[in-house]
Amino acid sequence: MTEAEDRKPRSDEARGTFDPEVTSEFAIPAGLAVPRAGGESETTSEFAVPVGLDAPQPVSAEPEGSAFTPPRTYSARRAPTAFTPAEGFPVVSLTKDVPWQDRMRTMLRMPVAERPAPERVVKAEEEEGPAVPRVLDLTLRIGELLLAGGEGAEDVEAAMFAVCRSYGLDRCEPNVTFTLLSISYQPSLVEDPVSASRTVRRRGTDYTRLAAVFQLVDDLSDPESHISLEEAYRRLAEIRRNRHPYATWVLTSASGLLAAAASVLVGGDAIVFVAAAIGAMLGDRLAWLCAGRGLPEFYQFLVAAMPPAAIGVALTLTHVDVAAAAVITGGLFALLPGRALVAGVQDGLTGFYITAAARLLEVMYFFVGIVVGVLVMLYLGVQLGAHLNPDAALGSAERPLVQIGASMLLSLTFAVLLQQERSTVLAVTLNGGVAWSVYGAMHYAGGISPVASTAVAAGVVGLFGQLLSRYRFVSALPYTTAAIGPLLPGSATYFGLLAIAQNEVDTGLTHLTKAAALAMAIAIGVNLGSEVSRLFLRIGSPEKRRAAKRTRGF
Repeated sequence: MTEAEDRKPRSDEARGTFDPEVTSEFAIPAGLAVPRAGGESETTSEFAVPVGLDAPQPVSAEPEGSAFTPPRTYSARRAPTAFTPAEGFPVVSLTKDVPWQDRMRTMLRMPVAERPAPERVVKAEEEEGPAVPRVLDLTLRIGELLLAGGEGAEDVEAAMFAVCRSYGLDRCEPNVTFTLLSISYQPSLVEDPVSASRTVRRRGTDYTRLAAVFQLVDDLSDPESHISLEEAYRRLAEIRRNRHPYATWVLTSASGLLAAAASVLVGGDAIVFVAAAIGAMLGDRLAWLCAGRGLPEFYQFLVAAMPPAAIGVALTLTHVDVAAAAVITGGLFALLPGRALVAGVQDGLTGFYITAAARLLEVMYFFVGIVVGVLVMLYLGVQLGAHLNPDAALGSAERPLVQIGASMLLSLTFAVLLQQERSTVLAVTLNGGVAWSVYGAMHYAGGISPVASTAVAAGVVGLFGQLLSRYRFVSALPYTTAAIGPLLPGSATYFGLLAIAQNEVDTGLTHLTKAAALAMAIAIGVNLGSEVSRLFLRIGSPEKRRAAKRTRGF
């Protein structure tokens, strides 16, 4: 020992009676130690192989690696993108003269291994494609704009799959929920997957931007067009920077005209038309003020519902000979979240139950905000002596031409509020007039129940909307959402709230139940019309319906 070691304090083991050289009770005694040749270190494990039993190791041509390491002769770049089982796969042909939504939806409903993959054509000057993370980032940004614009979850997944496939990423799996988008790409079974996700923080209604995103996806999925990743990013940045097509004062005027048209639709006259327009515009300005202060949408709907109800109560208190109920009903038409309701029911019918539940919960919160705002005004009016009759009947079957004109004006203003392209406004206006004509013919002339009449009219809207969208290779939302405006259950909602304000809970619940039934009839009718339209479209081979099958309880 050195002098430095002598000066160190000795440990408990050093002060013990054991030999410091012996470190284990399993060590071989000194007299039984067998020296090993070759200068190897002493064996300390009882599982060591004796010297005489060492078996020579065979010389391997390849270094030892993991069981998941690909063989030396395997190349992931030249390997097929899918594995074919012994029984083979049915041939699924996808025609190229149909919109990318139908082709991608058909492939999304297949297992990954059964999806037909195009032949790889490697160009001499472009052997390496774009980086996978950048392609996934572009895909997520496009999906974010579509989901935030109100597109259904299945159509968002189809768009994401189309973008990835256009850049050669065939083995990818997109996943869309209400606020989260994720995508995973695995080049082969022996390579690590690459995953990315993006959260949707803000939602906005701009169908012009939605149409531009659809056009970008259509151009990317076109095999004859070669859009680089940089060009796609540039176009996406331009779409984000584009301003809304209508000014703020145009939107406010459109909300007023929408409420005025809805009041005429349920039996109002010229005074009701003006009163409903003023109430809706005041509510719209108050909602914009609340939005500028950062208040949640629940309070925005609550505040926006107060002015139309207050004007209706004021007309009743001043004994003006007008239908005050039509004023309040017109204001409700401008607030009911029909777009979110249709999207929520569509997601549920297509199997996206988590997204559907979140959308319907959002609709419920908006509806509760409207209910609270109207109930506050109605309760104050009842306390002040306003005589509002919850059993009054709105609507008139004796002026069908006026009602058809009002329904078309309602659809026109609704399209402006949705920030639609000017080229789609005329089509959706005519679609709204057709929807009300079908409803009036069935309900007023035929005496059929309003729920069944609403469902059939909404089905016609969905059918025409899908056919028009497929004709122009664009989204169906601009052709269907505004057209269902005349069918929204504004009067049933108002009478239910009025009955509750007057302590007639049973009557109020009856009217609100009817309003809920009408809303569900609209949503299911639009989706059913969209599905019926696909029966007349040539998507591919007969196996396309097989690919769309889902579980049936067994």
